[in-house]
Amino acid sequence: MLNISKRLLRPTLVSNIGVTRAGLTRSFSIVGATRNQQNDDDDETKQGFLKSVIYGKEQQNGVSIPGDNTTHSKKLARGKYVHEKQIHRVKPEKVDEYIQLMTIHYPRIANDPQNQVNLCGSWETVVGELDTFVHIWEYKGYPGHKSTMERLAKDPVYAQFLKDLRPLLISRENNMMLEFSFWKTAPPQTTNGIYELRKYNLKPGNLLEWEYYWRKGLEYRSQFCEPVGAWFSQLGNLHTVQHMWTYPDLQTRKTTREDAWKVDGWSDTVYKTVRLVDSMHSYILKPLDYSPLK
Repeated sequence: MLNISKRLLRPTLVSNIGVTRAGLTRSFSIVGATRNQQNDDDDETKQGFLKSVIYGKEQQNGVSIPGDNTTHSKKLARGKYVHEKQIHRVKPEKVDEYIQLMTIHYPRIANDPQNQVNLCGSWETVVGELDTFVHIWEYKGYPGHKSTMERLAKDPVYAQFLKDLRPLLISRENNMMLEFSFWKTAPPQTTNGIYELRKYNLKPGNLLEWEYYWRKGLEYRSQFCEPVGAWFSQLGNLHTVQHMWTYPDLQTRKTTREDAWKVDGWSDTVYKTVRLVDSMHSYILKPLDYSPLK
């Protein structure tokens, strides 16, 4: 949880100040501060409420303390599944061979009833890091992940798959993620469209505040397109939020985003969350033929 070591103090309001220069005395009033005093009080009330929601109650010495001992994963996550995002950067001349290999083995892993995992989707990046493939798996909690990994480690077919896979790759990485409680990952579906994966690297300590604003913002944005899923990192690249949308095409994406900006509340969501972000990335993905989300 975040700690706040200093209170925000409102400057003392002064009605008249005397300034002397070269023997002359000039009086002036800080009119703006007096005029906006009520607005400042209202803003402080709203900010105080938001702080109490996000950070807990303040002590009298001005130091914020958590309202409870709940971890971020308990407070924010749906709690039913653990998701793994895999990124494979493939040698350009090996892309076709890679797709053929994955088409055989990933459905085999997902369709084995003894594995406690579902394949959410497999995609090829078409805007962003080219020759890069994204796979998202859904495990039945960390016990499901442990059980599945132990089974695969004893599987000779899986061992051969890894042996065939490694020469095709430049690099690979994975991240363990939890889905937000307000944004359930979509079940298998066919849209025949494109998918956009947006990645936000947050400034450390801002996850709770980001979630607070985005929970509200999703109400405005989901009027125009169907959200696929949203996750925050647990292992790997920390302080990272990722969410996915689907559109029929890039032109529809453009008009959809323009329409969202016309709705009261969406621009406010963007304004309040962008200051919490260190960097952001957007990738356009094309689902592979075997992908459950396509």
